[in-house]
Parts: sequence; structure tokens; C-alpha cells
Amino acid sequence: MDEEKLQKFVEAYLKKKGLKLTEHALQEELQQSTTNSSSSPVSQFDPDVVRQILAFSEFEDGPARYQDGYAKLRSWTYTSLDLYRHELLRVLYPVFIHCFMDLVAKGHIQEARTFFNSFREDHEMMHLRDLQKLEGVLSPSHLEEMEFAHSLRQSKVNIKICQYSYELLLQFLHKSQSTTMLGIINEHINFQVSPGQPSSITDDAEAVTLTGGSQESANQINQKEIHWGLLEDSLEERLEKAGGMALDSEKAEGETKEGEGDENKKKSIEGGKQGASIKKQKKDKAVSATVKSARPEATTVPTAPRVKPELTLPVIPTEVEQSILEDLRNRVQLSSAALPSVSFYTFINTHNGLNCSSISHDGSLVAGGFSDSSLKVWDMAKIGQQSVGSILQGENGTTSSELVAGSNGGKRPYTLFQGHSGPVYSATFNPLGDFILSSSADSTIRLWSTNLNANLVCYKGHNYPVWDVQFSPVGHYFASASHDRTARIWTMDRIQPLRIMAGHLSDVDCVQWHSNCNYIATGSSDKTVRLWDVQSGECVRIFIGHRSMILSLAMSPDGRYMASGDEDGSIMMWDLSSGRCVTPLMGHTSCVWTLAFSGEGSLLASGSADCTVKLWDVTASTKLPKAEEKSGSASRLRSLKTLPTKCTPVYSLRFSRRNLLFAAGVLSKTVEVHSLQT
Repeated sequence: MDEEKLQKFVEAYLKKKGLKLTEHALQEELQQSTTNSSSSPVSQFDPDVVRQILAFSEFEDGPARYQDGYAKLRSWTYTSLDLYRHELLRVLYPVFIHCFMDLVAKGHIQEARTFFNSFREDHEMMHLRDLQKLEGVLSPSHLEEMEFAHSLRQSKVNIKICQYSYELLLQFLHKSQSTTMLGIINEHINFQVSPGQPSSITDDAEAVTLTGGSQESANQINQKEIHWGLLEDSLEERLEKAGGMALDSEKAEGETKEGEGDENKKKSIEGGKQGASIKKQKKDKAVSATVKSARPEATTVPTAPRVKPELTLPVIPTEVEQSILEDLRNRVQLSSAALPSVSFYTFINTHNGLNCSSISHDGSLVAGGFSDSSLKVWDMAKIGQQSVGSILQGENGTTSSELVAGSNGGKRPYTLFQGHSGPVYSATFNPLGDFILSSSADSTIRLWSTNLNANLVCYKGHNYPVWDVQFSPVGHYFASASHDRTARIWTMDRIQPLRIMAGHLSDVDCVQWHSNCNYIATGSSDKTVRLWDVQSGECVRIFIGHRSMILSLAMSPDGRYMASGDEDGSIMMWDLSSGRCVTPLMGHTSCVWTLAFSGEGSLLASGSADCTVKLWDVTASTKLPKAEEKSGSASRLRSLKTLPTKCTPVYSLRFSRRNLLFAAGVLSKTVEVHSLQT
């Protein structure tokens, strides 16, 4: 009986290790011994050797080898030299999750739970959300049914590591004879070995990435050609040709003096809450100083290439075009030395019912989507006539600042839109502010008129809740993101989608249009961002690097860069041409819910659940010295300023065409409402 077990184990072992010649030779010997009726070659072994091999076979097939092998690898990693430890620690998490899933797949459920609970604390800080999902894997069938676990088993983890760290790891695995760990590493980890010294510990966010299938498929997609420039004959281009953005100091100074009166009027409309003359005076001084000091810096910004539109663009009315051109002429040029003024709109008495907020392009309208399926829109000009502070009142709440109710003969201070049958998760204004879109858990998108105060269209196509909806920069077209793992492109005059973008492995949580309307970007719970061609519906870029679900996206005005924010508080700046991360932004301590680029693209604003607005210097990070680029030690985006609220998570941000930054959030505790000023 022992001989049969030994023979089967030896054959299985040779087959597992890929030793085909040895396996073939053994089979020939066994056939000859059977033909000659002589004793089996296996029976010629010493009985003690047979027992040792059988004991080893039981260990090879048993669950103890995973616990023992991982414990040894973990102990060796934590006691390695400080110089290499942070690189070697990157190996532990993928080995840990695959050891757990292998134990479950082999039916060792109890041992798998013991293993999982023994070592989970090592990875909770960086991978808590993943671990919570894996806790639900309780049988081999779950590995196939649960999409997250299935994608992990079908994927390879890419780990950046230096040559010496790689050699140290291989030396340990061979010396310790950890064949199980070696097999897992060989099957599920793809090492990207680089010469020289170990990478900085601050590069860990970029050093470990997970991609479906192989990295080669993602690289192939990222080699497709994209055109990231601005549209031909855009309003910005017309203004440049007409000399409206001339940068000589005399013209800039003249425009400032001439436009001060109009600027005051415009800004009182843009931010209806700014009724105090003191604030206006401060703002006018800031505008004057900014125009003089910041505009000369704009001469160093290269002109973006021009591209042809792939969509049929709507015609802009002449009066609207003139209004936009006037705003662009009076745009304040921002820089690290000239930060924007910030107007913060605070929702109060929402009773935890506010899910989203949106601000129109000129800041005159603010919308809120609520859990009771309602959409409410506030007109800032009307509120600004009554009170200085911008306090957006929810239903059932009364405060001394709500002066609108009394002056309007008992009418509520907002316009109520009702029609959805589930919580409203997203809202977006078109560029002119006369239409607003809302998406809901009822799987529909609704188009509302802010002039008629009525619902015009209900768009049905998604099968599950729609998490996000965004109008294109030119209006008319819009994109949606849903729990059904697809994004869709729509047009206002059709009730069916024009394109369906499918490819994400989990929910599509956010969507954003490219500046030239030829592409849309989608962020997903699968921790990737994808860029799609709106004409073909194909994925043309996959951006891999985040460690948690993507919650917000923003495109630079020239269309070259994209920023993405995730659930852990990390922000990444991407180069669309190469598909690579320019630099990560570390600073927020909670979810990044909203991102916005300034009009000229020199600053990035980020709003977070940590109750802060942060301003980042984009120009400094994207113009690195060649020496730094070659060495790979690219500096991080410089955080210019942090604007804290007392207790107001930031839901939405919007730069007006004149570069005034609007922000909105909901007061989470009963404290004094305030504004942010720089």
C-alpha cells in the first residue's frame, strides 16, 4: 500500500514541478518492471526513506505548509535590513491573500479562517476594505461567485523592487525550501526589477498594483494614440487670436481699472452670499494684485494642440458666447503666489439626508440631492439679497439667518424637484445653468429645467443605481456611471444611450468628460481609472495605482492631465499621453469627494470628508528638471494651502470662468457657519 502511495506522490510531484523527462523515465521503468514481473523500482528504497517521503507528501498536501511557510517569510521580512525592508514588505500582502484563497479552494475552511485571523492585522491599515470583502469567502464556491475574489485569482500583482532586494528574496526562498511560497509568488506576482538602490518608501503607493490578466494587455491599451488637445475654434482660441488675453503689463493694468465696476457686479451675482462691502473691497484688491503679478507667468505655459471634435457640437447663442468671452477676458490668472478666493456654501438641518451637491458654472445656483428622492435648487442671488452668509436650509429647519422665507410671503427658499423614486446620488448643471440632470438609486436619470421648474425627460437604460452623471463641457451630451459596471453616453434629445462603455470589474463610481469632449474618464471600485473614446466606445487608457475605490475625477483645462481621488484620501495626477502617474498627492486623511482645476490649469483644488479644501501647485510638479526625471525621484505636487472648515465635509468644488472657487458641503454638527477666505 505504501508503495502505491509513494509511486503516486512521486508521479504527481514530478508533474507539478514540470520535470517531464524524469517523469517519462520513471514511467518507462515502471512499465519494464511490470513486463519483467520484477519488483517495482519504488520498493528498492530504504523503508525509512519511504516514510520520510510519505510524511513530506502529507505536509505538501496539508494546510500546515501555508501557515508555516508564510510565518517564516513574514519573520524573515520584518528582520531584514532597514534599507531593503520596505521593498520586501510589499510581497507579504499578495502572498497572504493567495495563501488564504488556496486554503479555501482546497476545502480547508477552518484552517483558512485561523490563518486569516492570525495575520490580518499586518494588512488592515492599507487594505482594510479588501480584507472585509475576503471575510465573506467561506467555501470554494464563493471564490467563483464573488467577483472580487475571482478577479484576484485571475490577476497578477506587479511589484517594483530593486535588483538586490529581488536576489535576497530568491536566496531566502531557496535556502528555506519554501516551495509553497515560491509557487504562489511565481504564479501571482510579477516583479519589475530595477537596477540601483531601493526606491523611496514614499513610492509605496505606486510600487504595488493589481491588473486584470497580464500587464501586457494594459500596456497594449496604453499604446493607443489619443489626442489630448483643445477643440479647434474654441472660445479660448478665438480670444487669443483677437488679442483678448494679451499679457503686456499696460493692457492688463488698463483692463483691471476699466473692469473694476463690472467685476464687482459680476462677482456679487456669482457668489450671492458675498453681500458685504468689506469682502468686495478685499476681493477687488486681490484681483488687481493678482492680474499684475500673475499674468506675466502665463507666458511660460505652452499652447495646447488643437483637435477636431468627434461629436456634433451644439451651437452657442451669440449673447451667451459674448458673456463667456467677457468672463474669460476678466479671468484672474492664478499661481502659487496668487491663490483664489473661496466662497463656501454650507447646507444645514439636512438631517443626514444630503447625498450630493452641485454648483452651476457661475456659482449662481446650488443643487442638493437627498435621500428622500428629492432634488432642491437654491438661487444664490435671491439668498444674497437677504443675508450675507450662504446658509442653505434643509426642510424642517428654521434659523435666524433664513430671511428669505419671510420676504417671499412664506415660500420656501429653494425650488423643489420631485420625480425620482429612490435616493438622488448625483446632480450636474449644464454650462448655461438652464438645465440640471440628476441620477438616482431608481436606475434612472432625469432632466429638469431650471427656468420652467419642471421635469422634461426620464432616461432609462441602466439596470442598477446610477452613482454619477456629468454634462459635457459644451452641454447637450452627458455621461453616467452605474452599479451595473458600465458608463453610458447620452444626448438630451434621445432617451436611449449613444454608447455603452463596459470593461470595469466593479461599480463605476464616477465619470468625467475630457476638455475636448472626445473622451470620458471613469473611476471604479476595482481601483482603476479608464479613458474611453466617445466615438468608438473603446477603452484607450487604463490607469493603475490606486489602492481603494475611485470617488472623484478632474481634467486639466488643456486636456493633458487628469486627477483622481480615492477613498483613502490619496490623489493621483496622470499624464493622459503616457498613461503614467506624474505624481501622487498625499495630505487628506479621508475620502476625496471632489476635485477641480483652475481655469488656466495652474492649481488643483481638492475637497474631502476630512472637512478641508486643499490647493495644490500643478505647474511645479509637471515641469520637473531632467535630472529629477532620469533619477526617478520626481517631487510631489506642492500643497499650497489647506483651508479647514469647522465641521463641514466638502461635497463639491467648482472654479468659475473668472477663477473664483466655489465649494459646498453639509454641516455635520451644530456649530457656527463660516466662509473660507484666502
